[in-house]
Amino acid sequence: MDAYELKSRMEQNPDAKLKDLVQELLYEEIVNLRIAPGSRLNVNQIAAALGISRTPVAEAVAGLGDSGFTVTRPGVPGSFVRELSLTDMIDLYRVRDAIESEAAALCAHHCDDRTVLELSDLADAFRVSVLSRDIRGMKDTDMPFHRLIVDACENPYIRRSYELILPRLIMYQASMLEFVGQEESRSNPWMPSVQFNHLAVVSAIRLRLPDLARQAMSEHIANSLAFTSRSGNAADPFLSMRK
Repeated sequence: MDAYELKSRMEQNPDAKLKDLVQELLYEEIVNLRIAPGSRLNVNQIAAALGISRTPVAEAVAGLGDSGFTVTRPGVPGSFVRELSLTDMIDLYRVRDAIESEAAALCAHHCDDRTVLELSDLADAFRVSVLSRDIRGMKDTDMPFHRLIVDACENPYIRRSYELILPRLIMYQASMLEFVGQEESRSNPWMPSVQFNHLAVVSAIRLRLPDLARQAMSEHIANSLAFTSRSGNAADPFLSMRK
């Protein structure tokens, strides 16, 4: 996040309010974990980095608080990026399971052959990225795979529900991929499922078997959660990310 990026967005969106562009930048930094969970958002430092006054930055941080991405701490000035926790991830993934598993079943009903081919390509590329510990490659193929299934399910209510959890989900997905990229992940008993679950979901969709697609997606989400819970050296693997 720098002044050049902000200037570029201002040129692309000349009618946009400055606070909204700053909030968009901060949002992207937070959900992709480039600003670590638990970090304090220093308004003066951010304003200096962007080459603007502190007012739009303060307004942007306040907007992130309204959206639940930042919190305040009793007796401590400033705003902090909301932390990740295994308990929160479990709650989120229960909702994710309900949405994405049904989306996969509907996708098996409705998606065309072109979508199946695209899903297959993403699944293959993700597997290769996992094997090579290519975190960028994993990020470029993981969420697009899941988004495509939701988009192809042809149920507008599922799409809207997914949009509500998507920002928080992106944060946990990014953290899980960081765990996959660590050398010690090789000994994680859930590692094989990380590599092959996408392929199982695609196979069920290609065969037009909605119940199997639903089951494959549900197992994938459960396995992702199990993999994350076994990562790190603590009961809560996100402890290492906290500031």
